Amino acid sequence: MKKEDLRIVFMGTPDFAVETLKALVEGGYDVVAVVTQPDKAVGRHASVLQPSAVKVYAQEHGLPVLQPEKMKDPAFLEALKSYDANLQVVVAFRMLPEVVWAMPKYGTFNVHAALLPRYRGAAPINWAVINGERQTGVTTFFLDHDIDTGRIIDQMTFDIPDEADVEYVYDGLMKLGAELCMRTLDKIIAADGHPESRVQPEETDLPAAPKIFKETCQIDWTQEAKRVYDFVRGLSPYPGAWTELTKTDGTSQVLKVLRTTKTQLPTTGRVGQLVADKRHLYIACRDFLLAIDELQLAGKKRMDAAAFLNGMKGLENYFVK
Repeated sequence: MKKEDLRIVFMGTPDFAVETLKALVEGGYDVVAVVTQPDKAVGRHASVLQPSAVKVYAQEHGLPVLQPEKMKDPAFLEALKSYDANLQVVVAFRMLPEVVWAMPKYGTFNVHAALLPRYRGAAPINWAVINGERQTGVTTFFLDHDIDTGRIIDQMTFDIPDEADVEYVYDGLMKLGAELCMRTLDKIIAADGHPESRVQPEETDLPAAPKIFKETCQIDWTQEAKRVYDFVRGLSPYPGAWTELTKTDGTSQVLKVLRTTKTQLPTTGRVGQLVADKRHLYIACRDFLLAIDELQLAGKKRMDAAAFLNGMKGLENYFVK
């Protein structure tokens, strides 16, 4: 088989997926159509429709775009079938029904931002950093009936420095995912559409990667400082770990914590206590004080600790919870 024999439908939505679509286009592959999420209503009155990053790239390069509300919609299925693709590539999209993933002759493979079977789910990059992993990676696998459980085609690893936040890992895996997709296509071509693949090992107590919600992002200061440190960098810069900055009179406001530094300063007061000098702010965790380097009050700009302290009066009257 030659790469010219492949007719590919690409499915994806965010910037993370654009890197792989770009690699396909610039690599000379025949991308016959792109499937992405419907335009999202944004703005103060949800009156503006914002296209996905994948749609923007696809339209810039003259690729047909399909945006189904429902993946089993008969009109969408008929349109998808009309492109006569023999392979589908999925990156950061949504769960597909069998009628979609089984449609092409050579199946559908997904580029997942983790080393499966670890971190199955919607937010594998965040959870790998939150859990303090020192290594993650990307996996290509054939889709089947369950989420992220299909036969593994290939994997590549990526080291996570201790100081890295989720943005660093996201950018690294975005590029690595595109590279692995190209390597997977080489294997598919060399094997006439049927590359070697392996069943995922059946392991218990595997870390998962469920979708992240606002309540997921609240900091628990009763944990050890290292756990809080990893939690913050696993959610920075977006969506951002947050806490409640509470005054002794009971009033409170949301405070996002965006960058911290570990210390060896032991906690001597209560958990959640704010400790400061003229330029440095610390919050007490279970074992050590955690230095707060960058933070953001609700409705305010991101700032460093010194700027925050300059605007705060009576710091002894505040704590976090």
